[in-house]
Amino acid sequence: MNKHLTRLIAVLNCLLLFSVANARIVAPVWPEFNNQIGIQTQPRASALFVAQFSPGFNPQIFVQALPQANIQIVAPPHPNQSPTASRVIRAEAAATRHEQQLRIPIIAPAKTTRTTTAKNKLPGWALGGFVRPAGINPIIIPDTTSTFQDPMSNQRVKWEANYTFNPAAVEKNGKIVVLYRSEDLTGTEIGTRTSRIGYAESANGLSAFHRKTVPILYPGNDTQKEFEWPGGCEDPRVAVTANGTYVMFYTQWNRKVPRLGVATSRNLTTWIKHGPIFRKAYEGKFSDVPHKSASILTKLKNGHLMITKINGKYWMYWGELHVFGATSENLIDWKPVTDSKGELKQLISPRKGFFDSDLTECGPPAVLTSKGIILFYNGKNHLGEGGDKRFNGNSYCAGQALFSAHDPAKPLARLDLPFLRPMASFEKSGQYINGTVFIEGLVYFQHKWFLYYGCADSKVGVAVFDPRNPAPPDPVPAL
Repeated sequence: MNKHLTRLIAVLNCLLLFSVANARIVAPVWPEFNNQIGIQTQPRASALFVAQFSPGFNPQIFVQALPQANIQIVAPPHPNQSPTASRVIRAEAAATRHEQQLRIPIIAPAKTTRTTTAKNKLPGWALGGFVRPAGINPIIIPDTTSTFQDPMSNQRVKWEANYTFNPAAVEKNGKIVVLYRSEDLTGTEIGTRTSRIGYAESANGLSAFHRKTVPILYPGNDTQKEFEWPGGCEDPRVAVTANGTYVMFYTQWNRKVPRLGVATSRNLTTWIKHGPIFRKAYEGKFSDVPHKSASILTKLKNGHLMITKINGKYWMYWGELHVFGATSENLIDWKPVTDSKGELKQLISPRKGFFDSDLTECGPPAVLTSKGIILFYNGKNHLGEGGDKRFNGNSYCAGQALFSAHDPAKPLARLDLPFLRPMASFEKSGQYINGTVFIEGLVYFQHKWFLYYGCADSKVGVAVFDPRNPAPPDPVPAL
């Protein structure tokens, strides 16, 4: 795929690709087959895709939009779904004028295949299964109307117009607050745009999210400029202390070295940046080693997840390729756990032939339970022979690992199958074409566990585990 294209929504089967300038595209779709319709725009073009289809069939569409092109996909919802269901086939940017009309011919029916699934059962120590509430995902999508005055460029920027994904989450005053990564319209592919952190809150954690029109954390002319510009502030995780201090770990990305930064707040909107977390440890030995993705240890206290200590210190899991550990006495300065040679100690690593065969990247805050410490993590499947053939190569699925409550560096057990995997069309493909359910936010709320995740690096989704009515984890294809 051309690296200069912005990928929006990917699907299955037959592909028709049209290159359009300013167009209105009308596509009749039959319910007897699954189809993939592709649209590629020219720079600065505007296009509107109108899907016309028979009742009972919800089309899936793949769009490639060159920079500064405006695309909108419009379709009615499935007759048995709520009106919000049409959002899964809507592109992020609004359409403008449409000067030409093209008609896509009906393509021949394709045979459908029946998917055989294998049994997926969680052990007693794990949390789940997590269920996606019907008709609400994705819960946060890009907004082209939000602008703010960027202090670095001194220009008005559409800071969340491109993608909104990889969310942190926490409870505040009886509501759930989601802090999500947003990308602006600069750059042409993953890692080349500027990221900022947005704010959304909901009374039920599922719908009616009120979003602030400006980001709450972003690169600026401050002490962190050298670490955060031009890439920005990425992939937050957030948790709260017993005294009400919110602690956010996020990736500082200057497009040279990714580093874990930490910021604190009393209200989730005004943050104090404290900088890279490993600068002081071992005389800065690991400060310039790429590091990201922090899962601080929490515990359920009086119905709320709170940051907790273990063996007298705060503890976190962190890392992308492997899972590592670190300790702190003040939540700001962290000391990585090392082995007998003074190198980073690997706690868990990718496994050949499994869903996490390429990467084991830490997810939301870890949870101390009566069975031990549960680490939620994101497993990336190897593209080649080393991966699990039941899942897409390079796709991200969600796993869990159990560590000792007495020795948090000691792994005890690990899921062999993901409990959450890309299932919906907007999870299977988007900006990240191989599919992700990238988990980063976990909240215990109204006696349920709410898990927030990024959908293919494009949108935000939620899944819920109700301990009173447990459900199975996501089904997996049979070998």
